[in-house]
Amino acid sequence: MIKQLWINLPVKNVSASKVFFTKLGFTFNSGHGDSETSACLIIDEKKTAIMLFEESQLKEFLMNAVTDTKTSNEVMISFSAESKEQIDEMAKKAEDAGASVFSKPADIQGWMYGFAFADLDGHRWNMLYMDMAKMPK
Repeated sequence: MIKQLWINLPVKNVSASKVFFTKLGFTFNSGHGDSETSACLIIDEKKTAIMLFEESQLKEFLMNAVTDTKTSNEVMISFSAESKEQIDEMAKKAEDAGASVFSKPADIQGWMYGFAFADLDGHRWNMLYMDMAKMPK
């Protein structure tokens, strides 16, 4: 059984990314891979880690090219919210921190509320509040 999951993302500047994600309220595990070329971003209560690696270092691990996020993306990282108000607060924090909010906070399909943004390196993130009582059966 899998004990832990890490998602690895390339970034141009680890220090700038740490400042950006700290402004959004995320934390870092300084005891796990914290250096000039990597950082361990903690994204939830279960301590799921997203490893931020300087692009050149991640290319070595991948043995492949890194996606150019100006023209394409491989994934969208989605995370939950506890309320619509939390969505609105995070959207403001993201914009203030320098994110590109490409989908403003809005109702989605009558049972969700969310927004989406691109971080400093163009990785796409989506935050959703889901009202399960309104979810279609």
